[in-house]
Amino acid sequence: MMFRDLLAETFLSLTTHKARSFLTVLGIVIGISSVIIMVSIGQGTKTSIESSIQSIGSNLLMVSPGGESSRRIGGGGMGANTDSLTIDDAAALRDVRDVAAVAPVISGQFQASADASNTNVTVTGTSVDYVTARNIEMNSGVWFTAEQDSTGARVTILGPTTAETLFGTQADALGRRVRISGQPFTVIGITTSSGGSGFSNADESVYIPLQAMRRNLAGLSAGISTIYVTAATQESMTQVETNITDLLLSRHRINDTANADFQVQSQQSLADTVSTITNTLTLLLGAIAGISLLVGGIGIMNMMLTSVTERIREIGLRKAVGATAGDVTLQFLTEAVALTLIGGVVGIALGWGVSAAISALSSLTTTVSPLSVILAAGVSTLIGIVFGFYPARRAAKLDPIESLRYQ
Repeated sequence: MMFRDLLAETFLSLTTHKARSFLTVLGIVIGISSVIIMVSIGQGTKTSIESSIQSIGSNLLMVSPGGESSRRIGGGGMGANTDSLTIDDAAALRDVRDVAAVAPVISGQFQASADASNTNVTVTGTSVDYVTARNIEMNSGVWFTAEQDSTGARVTILGPTTAETLFGTQADALGRRVRISGQPFTVIGITTSSGGSGFSNADESVYIPLQAMRRNLAGLSAGISTIYVTAATQESMTQVETNITDLLLSRHRINDTANADFQVQSQQSLADTVSTITNTLTLLLGAIAGISLLVGGIGIMNMMLTSVTERIREIGLRKAVGATAGDVTLQFLTEAVALTLIGGVVGIALGWGVSAAISALSSLTTTVSPLSVILAAGVSTLIGIVFGFYPARRAAKLDPIESLRYQ
């Protein structure tokens, strides 16, 4: 059979039953587009989280209370077991070699109000070095000074979202009073928008001096939630991490590292942990979406089996005039592959378009990787071959005499 004749027969067969062909193709379209959309969401989320983590600073170490058994990403907040780290610990870390900045943090959820507006916010009590350690940029105003920290001045820096929630616009917030858990604070700065890191949103934060946090909100006995430490260079990260661990073990009179009541985590280890989690989630999303491909493949097999039954006399006639079993197999297999290729192309376009629309219409960034597109195209072709082979072989094995007698 000539290739041109094969394509003509395939086109005629698929267009004879337009509705049935459309519904069969639709199953493949939904399957392929679902895989691309789910994988793009997973990859986009991974890229966004990793970018946010790296934007904090590549030389950052995080010292959190609690041993290895209580490890969790991002450090603790108020209400966690924060008794194992103290302000004196943070002060001692400043003397560690190659440490550029140390920023102890006490954080918690409080209600902030201004005029008739109020909202629940994450309040971070910290030191002057927090700006350096976390790469904080100011959109307007200033960060508090070391003197304001030591005296417990009631001043605050707001994230842009919090400023807009409380005062309507960021410009109206500077110099105004905001009450945090009933205590008045003066707004002296607004941070630049940086978005969420996947676990929290810095734009919704409120920052106050550490001593003001202890005296007015958390209490003088409150433990440290996290100590952020910046190494002087990327190359010194490992040694600084070792020195911090040794110092705190000595200060806490702990001989065995396994019994440590604190944990030291680098940005890279955090990024690796997040990468592992997001890769697993992406694989899970892709597998769930892939089930629809299996359903689409079964739909193709069902259609082709129906087509074989309807065309038994045609098959008998073709074989009677000289068509071989290979010709009949090739014809039905080509029809199955054509259906999946059409569905694959449309599915890829639809998946790409929906992914782009999600990025444009929401804060969620999606990333369509070329690998997912190639994989989707390959899978769609494979489905056509696998699920089309059995009906094709069944047609090829029909006896021509019995086929011509079929009513």
